[in-house]
Amino acid sequence: MKYSCCLLRLLARSGRPAGVLLLSSSSSRFNVQHNNPQHQLLRHFYSSPASPARRPVPSRFINEDDPKEKKSLVQREDLFEQIAKESKTKATFNQVVDIFLKRDIRRRGHVEFIYAALKKMPEFGVERDLSVYNKLLDVFPKEVFVPRNFIQRMFNHYPRQQECGVEVLEQMENYGILPDVETKVLLIQIFGHKSHPIRKYQRLVYWFPKFKHANPYPIPKQLPEDPVDLARFSLTRIANDLDAKVTIYQLPCTDVTESGKEVKLPYIVGIQSPDQMELLSKHNPKRPVFVEGPFPLWLKKTCVYYYILRADPTPPEEKIEEPYDPERSFYYPLQLDLSLECDLGDDESFDVDDLDEGPVFAMCMSSQGDQATLNQWISGLQLNNPILGQVPTLFRLEGGPQELQGAAANESGHSHRPHPETQ
Repeated sequence: MKYSCCLLRLLARSGRPAGVLLLSSSSSRFNVQHNNPQHQLLRHFYSSPASPARRPVPSRFINEDDPKEKKSLVQREDLFEQIAKESKTKATFNQVVDIFLKRDIRRRGHVEFIYAALKKMPEFGVERDLSVYNKLLDVFPKEVFVPRNFIQRMFNHYPRQQECGVEVLEQMENYGILPDVETKVLLIQIFGHKSHPIRKYQRLVYWFPKFKHANPYPIPKQLPEDPVDLARFSLTRIANDLDAKVTIYQLPCTDVTESGKEVKLPYIVGIQSPDQMELLSKHNPKRPVFVEGPFPLWLKKTCVYYYILRADPTPPEEKIEEPYDPERSFYYPLQLDLSLECDLGDDESFDVDDLDEGPVFAMCMSSQGDQATLNQWISGLQLNNPILGQVPTLFRLEGGPQELQGAAANESGHSHRPHPETQ
């Protein structure tokens, strides 16, 4: 108010009318009005001349300015497609991660990027690489999501980021990858000591070594690519008999007929153990045997089909109980005659139903499950099992994968099917 009073006195001495004093913004920062008896001082705020007119614009990728795809998972997947157009390898995957790290110091959108990277890892062949998972965890900003007190820790501090970290560890668990010390250090720097990702890490480190060699029939990481080798491995796994012998009756090849037409012959791989040969030799020639299938067998993500040669259960009147040889096994006796005293409250009236499905004499795998191909398998079995020449063989074949594909192709190609009588 002192400055305004002094200014009014100067105006009175100069003889100027008490009107409106307008000062330019370059010479003064305020305007004074004298219309009212009470003088008012109006102050205006101006931006500092030292503030920059334009802010630095970060580097952008192609099609990043699209508002529909901004901050979306589709946009993060486009980064992998733009950079790794020619080859999808571990080097190109790490290159995409490095570009994202250098793009913004705040690493905005890191959660969407990590989810997109986890989805793209099988395409680049790095789903079983521990160093790549550690590199993805390094994308998280450090010491930002660490809870500062017990209340933040109790209410799941930054839940979206913690769920993303747990998702990375769950994918490692699905592919059987054991985290190392570097993974633990990264998780502590990102989420703190008592967080959900750290608890998930502790569970993996505790249980993985216990179950690593628990499976007595492990499956290799890389299955054989050759169908004959894959069939040999599958039949050996099904038979579970060290004395079983695998026989290749026919290799896949291409034959040329007399008319000059090329015919592709399928492979036929069979397996039979000495015990199965003994059971088949004692089979009644008047009772038929059956070829049944196909039955699926899953090896990780690969599905194969096999066929069996079996017979109906032996009738009770034809069963012959052979006495066990007591000297056959000294450590594990096959028969025990023990009279155990039962208590008065014990109930012996329960019944156990034993379902006899009949003996299985042999198994095979083939790329084609038609009757002509399986006839060749039976003909090959007759070399070591002469009784098959006297036993009638019946085929109980269901629609296999190739038959189903052929039927679907016929339905899509021909809309009208003729009547069965006309066929």
